[in-house]
Amino acid sequence: GTAYVLLGAPLGDADWTVRGALTDGDRPSWFAAAAYTTRVPARHRYDVGFSYSTQRYDSGNPATFALREIIERGHNAGALYGFDTLTLTPVVAITYGARIERYDYLESSGLVSPRVALTISPTQHFRVRARASSRALAPGAEEFLPPIEPGLSLPPQRTFSSLVEGEPLRTERTTHMDVEAARDLGASTVSVRVFHQHVDDQFVTLFGVDRPVGQGRHLGHYFLSSDGDVDATGWSTAIHTSVARRVRGSVEYSRTQARWYPTANAEYSALLAPSTRRLESEDVHDVSTTIETEVPETSTRVLLLYRVSNSFARPSESTDRIDARFDVQVRQS
Repeated sequence: GTAYVLLGAPLGDADWTVRGALTDGDRPSWFAAAAYTTRVPARHRYDVGFSYSTQRYDSGNPATFALREIIERGHNAGALYGFDTLTLTPVVAITYGARIERYDYLESSGLVSPRVALTISPTQHFRVRARASSRALAPGAEEFLPPIEPGLSLPPQRTFSSLVEGEPLRTERTTHMDVEAARDLGASTVSVRVFHQHVDDQFVTLFGVDRPVGQGRHLGHYFLSSDGDVDATGWSTAIHTSVARRVRGSVEYSRTQARWYPTANAEYSALLAPSTRRLESEDVHDVSTTIETEVPETSTRVLLLYRVSNSFARPSESTDRIDARFDVQVRQS
């Protein structure tokens, strides 16, 4: 069972929220988070907050679980972030800030993820945005960080460990730069973007597999491995429009040229899960479609996302080069 609480209220020209959740059982866990966001246009617009999560394992035989560090002391994670959008002139605005995180199961003490963006709007319907960021992602971070979108949040649900016995978990670091130009055309917006990304220690996450030594699949346990580095350069174009009075939609096409630099771990990952094997050089084509509608009379929101790409992981014996994914969300207030 899970207990969840959310408190929020306006505070002057801003909104604050506090939320938390607690679950019990073999893997008891809890988290607490708070956020403060200014919502009225001003010279400074702030977005600050923090979160803290903890997880432990209270049942089972350590010899069969192969995860002694969780059983002995659990996992703890904390994050603190702050961003400011500064309007220098009616034409120029800059967003800057950073996220600082700490995970007690990592050898590195703290992870810092800075981000900066510059937006220039020479006319009312045309703008250019340049962005640069360096994001540090801890293995298993998704278990501890509450989602950005408001709504129900769950405390950590699964346990995880390194795929290679005795090898410490490492941080994935992504450096990203892009430049985007957008033009409003009536009820539509057309944009073009170019980007470059470099990833150190790219994560591979394996579900439903057992290592030659130790087991965990039946407990919902999963494994993580760093399979190497990757460079990606590409471009994209998109159109966002109002299809009808209450229906909005978008279509985006992107093309990316990626080059992988695998490590020895990649061969071990591919042995247990052949779908993780990648070509050293890939040409990725991707089409993403979004349709969103709201019915204010019933406070209903429906969101549909559909994505077609030639880069999804697939079984080694598969001959299909194109695959698709979809997501449907219905929110009823």
